[in-house]
Amino acid sequence: MRPLRYSINVTLDGCCHHEAGLPPDEESMRYWSDEMERADALLFGRVTYGMMESAWRKPATGTWPDWVTEWQMPFAEAIDQAKKYVVSSTLGEVDWNAELLRGDVGHAVQRLKQEPGEGLWVGGVTLPLALADLGLIDEYEFLVQPVIAGRGPTLLAGLRERIQLELVDRREFRSGAVAMRYRPVRRTS
Repeated sequence: MRPLRYSINVTLDGCCHHEAGLPPDEESMRYWSDEMERADALLFGRVTYGMMESAWRKPATGTWPDWVTEWQMPFAEAIDQAKKYVVSSTLGEVDWNAELLRGDVGHAVQRLKQEPGEGLWVGGVTLPLALADLGLIDEYEFLVQPVIAGRGPTLLAGLRERIQLELVDRREFRSGAVAMRYRPVRRTS
């Protein structure tokens, strides 16, 4: 069974809006590119899919825009080429190497987890909350930015039950950001 990893940038006060943290730097982009190598496919909700597609889909010309720097290229190429699943009840279709998932999200994600492979990677806010409530997330990965946003959507706001986590990896960046990876502590009967 392949694990489902929730990975996201977050500020010290828990804000996970993509504009609340620091602009990506070479070290963090390299980190995210390496993490993408651990994923067979990406899982997005409608909003995150749209945001990522508008930023990271290679233009039809086949040439990346000037704002994509050389050190962003590995991430841009990895996300552009990755297999994607999009959970949405309102989108009629998706492309960008994506497949639309409809119906019972828990059942659909459980089916994806049963397939062989390295793992699935989920990002965003709303979909990960639903998946956490269903107990489907096997690993939580937070790149904590040294910023206090003071406003914006916060990480897993509205979670129905507390999830006890154990730290399995920690990495500090020159920028002051810290990547932390946790796994849920599974209760034994």
